Amino acid sequence: MTKAADKKLIVGLDIGTSKVSALVGEVLPDGNVNVIGVGSSPSRGMDKGGVNDLESVVKSVQRAVDQAELMADCQISSVFLSLSGKHIRCQTEKGMVPISDKEVTQDDVDNVIHTAKSVKISDEHRTLHVIPQEFAIDYQEGIKNPVGLSGVRMEASVHLITCHNDMARNIVKAVERCGLKVDQLIFSGLAASHAVLTADERELGVCVVDIGGGTMDLAVWTGGALRHAEVIPYAGNVVTSDIAYAFGTPPGDAEEIKVKFGCALSELVSKDAKVDVPSVGGRPSRSLQSQTLAEVIEPRYSELLGLVNQKLLEIQEQLRDAGVKHHLAAGIVLTGGAAQMEGLIECAERVFRNQVRIGQPLELSGLTDYVQAPHYATAVGLLHYGKDSQTFDDSELEPKRSVTGIFTKISSWLRKEF
Repeated sequence: MTKAADKKLIVGLDIGTSKVSALVGEVLPDGNVNVIGVGSSPSRGMDKGGVNDLESVVKSVQRAVDQAELMADCQISSVFLSLSGKHIRCQTEKGMVPISDKEVTQDDVDNVIHTAKSVKISDEHRTLHVIPQEFAIDYQEGIKNPVGLSGVRMEASVHLITCHNDMARNIVKAVERCGLKVDQLIFSGLAASHAVLTADERELGVCVVDIGGGTMDLAVWTGGALRHAEVIPYAGNVVTSDIAYAFGTPPGDAEEIKVKFGCALSELVSKDAKVDVPSVGGRPSRSLQSQTLAEVIEPRYSELLGLVNQKLLEIQEQLRDAGVKHHLAAGIVLTGGAAQMEGLIECAERVFRNQVRIGQPLELSGLTDYVQAPHYATAVGLLHYGKDSQTFDDSELEPKRSVTGIFTKISSWLRKEF
C-alpha cells in the first residue's frame, strides 16, 4: 500500500460537499491510530453527497491526496471512503437459526447474521453495512456476544444500511480515476460516530448529527447498538446562501463571513461588534452590525436543527413501538464543519431540550493539532474503521466479501467495546 511497507498505514478519504479531507494513519502496536499525514482541498463537483461533475471531483481528490502523501512521505494506493446522500436507507431485520452443537460457535453467529441480512432490498440499492444489534438464545434476550453460550436456537437482530448503486459507483469512479483503490465504502454518519462517541454514550442513548455543507448525517445509538441512520439533504450551505442573499455579497465571501464572524444565537453578540461585508460588481464593502448577521444565521440553524428534532421524535416512536430503548440519555452530539459555529450549543439545546456537545475526534495521536476538530470527524472515523478491519484481516479485502467482512469487523469492534 505504501513505500513504508513495514508500517501499518491506513488512509481515510472524506469527499464532502465543501471540502475533501485525506488522512494517513499509522496503526501503532498498542492499537492506537497515529495520524502522520493530512491533506485537504476545497471540494468541487459535489452536491448533497452526490457527484455532479466528475472531473472537478477528481481534481479535488487528487489535490488532497497529494498533500497527505507529501506530509506522510508515502505513496497512497488504497483508501477507506465515506459516502453520504439522501439515498442512504436503513432497516432492522431479524434472523433465527438452530444452534448446531448446543454451544454457539462463530459459524452459528455468521449463519444467523446471514439469515437476517438475506432480505430482499430494492434492485437499485446495495448493502453497505450489516451491523449486529443484539442476540437472543432461547428465552434469554439482549446478548451482546453469544459465542460459547449454550442453547437450542439463536435469534439475531441486525441493522442494514443500504445505498444507491449508481451514487456509490460514481464516487468510487472519481477515486479510481486518481489511481486509487477503494478498500471499503462507509456511511459517513457511522464513521463520524466512531470518531466522536464513547462507549457509555452509545449505551445510554445518543444521536450524532454530522452537519456538513450539503447534508446532515444522523446516527442514533441506544443500548450500545446503532438503531437508525438517515441523511437530511440540507446543511451549512443554506446558511451561507442566506447570508449571500441578505447582504448581497458573493457566496465565497459569505462563507468566510459565516465561519469567522457567525453566531447561532443573536443575544450572545455584542451590540457594538461590526463586520465588513464585501459587495458585488466592484462596489465598496459595507460595515454591518454582527448582530444583524446573527439574526440571519439563527433562524436558519434553528430550522435545520428543528428538522433533525422532528426526525428524532419519529425515530424514537418507532423504537418505542419495537420495544427497544428509545431514550437519548446522553443527548445530542453535533460534529462536522458546520458544527463549529459559536452559540450553536445554546441554540441546539433550546431546539432539542436535551444536553448537547460538539464532537471532536477522540483517541488519536500524531498530528492532533490539525485533526482534533469537528470537520475531521468523518475522516478520523474512517481511520478507526480501517484499523478495526486490519486487526482482523491483514490481507486485502475482495469486494465480494465486503458485506460479511464488514460484519466481522464490526463484531470484532463490538467485542472490544463490551
